[in-house]
Amino acid sequence: MTKQSVEIDLPDQISPDRLPRHIAIIMDGNGRWAKRRRLPRIAGHRAGIKAVRQAVETCARLGVPYLTLYAFSIENWKRPHTEIRLLMGLLREYLKKEIEELNRQNIRLLVIGRIHDLPKPVIQDLQNALDQTRKNTGLHLVLALNYGARAEMVDAVREIVSRARQNGTMEIDESLLSSHLYTSGLPDPDLLIRTSGELRLSNFLLWQAAYSELWVTETLWPDFTQNDLYQAIIDFQKRERRYGGLGLS
Repeated sequence: MTKQSVEIDLPDQISPDRLPRHIAIIMDGNGRWAKRRRLPRIAGHRAGIKAVRQAVETCARLGVPYLTLYAFSIENWKRPHTEIRLLMGLLREYLKKEIEELNRQNIRLLVIGRIHDLPKPVIQDLQNALDQTRKNTGLHLVLALNYGARAEMVDAVREIVSRARQNGTMEIDESLLSSHLYTSGLPDPDLLIRTSGELRLSNFLLWQAAYSELWVTETLWPDFTQNDLYQAIIDFQKRERRYGGLGLS
């Protein structure tokens, strides 16, 4: 079977009526990709932008409503200063270059995380991209930036406590907590993809991914193609979702 026939066959196996409403991706492996090629780490991050573009375009073309990408975690601040500076530069470059294409594909950009702690030039470019794509009605592309699920829950609890002090006691339940998360108003991910073969969530959408279907590939993120995404969706559609059931019979 040729590569071209594989690209044709995989989309044909996807049922448009059973697409995941929300796909989340932990984009892992940029550093290892660069190391295997004896390149600086930033070369892996730059190569990963191509994979981002393919994933976004594929989800938009298939009609997936939401795609969340784990772009920069709170823990990433521990990396060398030079790498962080270059990463922020790549992010600004992506935001500036892709706005026109996002608008052409009717894609709306959203962002979650402690955005206020990012460098001011990054915040300005983010706000510009958010404003320019705000009216788009197609795919919602969510970038998780300076994001950590534990920090998200801490921030949510802080908001709830603040409201309780102002308004008196309130009944705390799952719905209330969910409404104070960064992802308030977004559906929980149906499918969570992780590249590079690591079997952990890495502090990503811990609350929202409670019933997500997990799909892990050994492929490093820069090598992740539309065919990998097709395969993840095909596998997702073959599963019987139990939403907490243990499958005991």
